[in-house]
Amino acid sequence: MEPIPYNKPFLCGNEIKYIREAVKSGKISGNGAFTQKCQRFFEDKYGFGKCLMTSSCTDALEMAAILSGVGEGDEVIMPSYTFVSTALAFARQNATIVFADSRDDNPNIDENQIESLITPRTKVIVAVHYAGFCCNMDKICEIARHRNLILIEDAAQAFDSYYNERPAGSFGAMATFSFHETKNIISGEGGMLAINDPKLFSRAEIIWEKGTNRADFSRGKVSKYQWVDIGSSFLPSELISAFLYAQIEKSGQIQLKRLKLWNLYYKLLKPLEDKGYISLPHHSSESSGNGHIFYIVCKNAKQRKKIADYLGEKQILAVTHYLGLHKSPYFKERYTGAPLRNCDRYEDTLLRLPLYYEMRLEDVKYVCSTLGDILDYLNVK
Repeated sequence: MEPIPYNKPFLCGNEIKYIREAVKSGKISGNGAFTQKCQRFFEDKYGFGKCLMTSSCTDALEMAAILSGVGEGDEVIMPSYTFVSTALAFARQNATIVFADSRDDNPNIDENQIESLITPRTKVIVAVHYAGFCCNMDKICEIARHRNLILIEDAAQAFDSYYNERPAGSFGAMATFSFHETKNIISGEGGMLAINDPKLFSRAEIIWEKGTNRADFSRGKVSKYQWVDIGSSFLPSELISAFLYAQIEKSGQIQLKRLKLWNLYYKLLKPLEDKGYISLPHHSSESSGNGHIFYIVCKNAKQRKKIADYLGEKQILAVTHYLGLHKSPYFKERYTGAPLRNCDRYEDTLLRLPLYYEMRLEDVKYVCSTLGDILDYLNVK
C-alpha cells in the first residue's frame, strides 16, 4: 500500500496554461484580467456583494478588521478554537479579543454563549465555519441584528458550503475565504474578501489598493490617484489568480469527489461510533458541508495518540488541529474569561483523517479498516 498523506494539492490541468497567458498579456501585477474573472465568478455564483482577491485569507481578515473600524477599547467575540489569523487581524487593530467556547457536538462557536459575552464595548462577532460546516447562522444573525453588531464570517474552510441553502459568506457584512494549498480549491497561497454591505465597497477598494484611490483613477473618475486612507498591498499577483481560475473551472468536479470521499468515511466509520469508540462530525440539518475536512473526536488525548501512532505505522498520516488561542503563549496572560471546556476537549481529542481529490475510495476503505483494527484492539485490551 502506498503511503496516504493527509493532503495532496490537486492540479486541474490549465494552471500553467493560464499563468502563461497572464505573462504574455504583459500584466502580471494585481487586478488584471484573471483577478477580475475570479471575482466575478464568486459574485455571480454566490451572490456576494463585492469580491476582492487577496494574497491570503490572513490578508482578507486584516482588511475586514480595518473595515470594521475596531480599535483600542472595542471588543471582538470569536471562538478560541480557530487559526491564529482570525484573532491576529483584530489584535493588530488593538481591539480586545473575547474568546467563546465551541459547541458540545462540533467545534463551531457556541451560539448560545455569545449573548453572555456581549458588553457595551462589543463591536464585532466573528463566526468561523469549521471544517466547512456553517455555524448556527439563524441565531448568530439574530444576535448581530438585535445588538447592532458587525458580523464577519471566517469562511476560510467553507468554499461552496451552505446554510439553509444560502452560501457561506453571504450572511455577514464581510466574509473571508482561503485558497491555501490545503483547501478545496487552491492557488498555493491566496484568499478573498467578500463584502456584502454596500457602504463598505468604496473604502474596501482603497484599503485593497494600499490606501489610494487607484480604483477610481482606473475608472477615469479622478485625474490622478493619491494616498487617501490606510491600507496595504493586499492584491495577489495575476499569476496567483490565473492558477486559481483553473481551479474554479473544475470546482464542481472537485466538490463532487470530495463529498463522495467524506460520505464514504462517514458511512464506514458510523459502526465505530455506534460502538462508542469515537465520535463523528455532527452538525445541524441546516448546514450542508463541502467535504473539506473529515475528523473524528477521540475519547481522550491518550487514545488519540495511540490511534495516530498506529495509523502512522501503517503509512497513514492523520493530524491534530488547533490549540486553543486562549491558552497560547501570546494570549494566556491576557485571558480572563471562564474555562473553555469544549475548546480544550477538541484540542486534546480531534483527529483529522486524510482527504484530498486524488484519494481513491480504496484508500478511504483502508484508512477506515485500519482505524477499526486499532479501536477494536484498544477496546478489548
